[in-house]
Amino acid sequence: MLIGIDASRATVPRPAGTAVYSQRLIAALLRQGSAHRFRLYFRDSPPPEMFAGAEVRVIPFPRLWTHVRLSWEMRSRPPDVLFVPAHVIPLIHPRASVVTVHDLGYLHFPNAHPRLQRLYLDLSTRWSVQQAAHVLADSAATRADLVAHYGVPPEKITVAYPGYDPGLTPVRDRAVIEAVKARYGVSGDYFLFLGTLQPRKNIVRLAAAFASLRRRWPTVAQPPSLVLAGSPGWLYEEIAPAVGEGIVLTGYISEEEKRALLSGALAFVFPSLYEGFGLPVLEAQACGCPVITSDGSSLPEVAGEGAFLVPPHDTAAIAEAMARLAAEPGLRESLVERGFDNLRRFSWESCARTVLRVCEGLR
Repeated sequence: MLIGIDASRATVPRPAGTAVYSQRLIAALLRQGSAHRFRLYFRDSPPPEMFAGAEVRVIPFPRLWTHVRLSWEMRSRPPDVLFVPAHVIPLIHPRASVVTVHDLGYLHFPNAHPRLQRLYLDLSTRWSVQQAAHVLADSAATRADLVAHYGVPPEKITVAYPGYDPGLTPVRDRAVIEAVKARYGVSGDYFLFLGTLQPRKNIVRLAAAFASLRRRWPTVAQPPSLVLAGSPGWLYEEIAPAVGEGIVLTGYISEEEKRALLSGALAFVFPSLYEGFGLPVLEAQACGCPVITSDGSSLPEVAGEGAFLVPPHDTAAIAEAMARLAAEPGLRESLVERGFDNLRRFSWESCARTVLRVCEGLR
């Protein structure tokens, strides 16, 4: 069987989110799918070694690449199955088309997106789930959203949990951690948040919880810091006033810096208001970092038993969780061990097997 894949998101310069999903899942599909042929469609040329073993089709086009250029490719040389891991199904597509929907956050938090972007996300997702022969969802929470908001039949949706980077392992060399901390002006103990700085991530409540902790420790010579690692996002101006004393902004960080900061943190604090999957939780668990995260959307599903769950709208509960992890080494160690156990449920190989099973079922 010839499986075509829209790989256009896999060549972005600073991959995150759906771009990482595309890269890792395509690589796993090539490893798992030896019984099939793969044709990858790119807007820009990938590095030569990026997806060895696949047929690469670079089809540049200045505007409307998906609906014009990729559609023409589907009309002139269609694959048996088209898989769209991180984009929208083109106007012209094979009957056997599969799409991944990562989340419906724009419906839960419409003010967290520019109006035109929100309209595009709504229309493109509605189109894709209507046109696809089958839909993949990152989590059962996203699957439930698709059924509730777009009326997608439950039997048309398969949950395929993404994996995580197996190269994310704890940094044991304390000197490496201290070097990264020094690069960003972090001294002593610290809590860590990792992600785009935008309202949906609940940064204002996190900052307020942290400020209340500092008021609890007036006599502590060096109270913990809060490190916010990530680039400013939409409506960051609403967050900026909350960045007070003891909070360190790093901006975008590299994968190696992320690994070091996660390995050295008192806890990874991720009280997001909504996540379609919540990959940062798995990344923290992989680095041996205790996790505090929200008790809503997909986050309890992803974190399993390896996290301290808090109501994301309860600032006092977030602060109390942070205080307990700072004061209780035994609790931190327990969460780390349960986090490692939880990771066994997730791998890109498992995700790829699910995708292949869905594709094979359409022929």
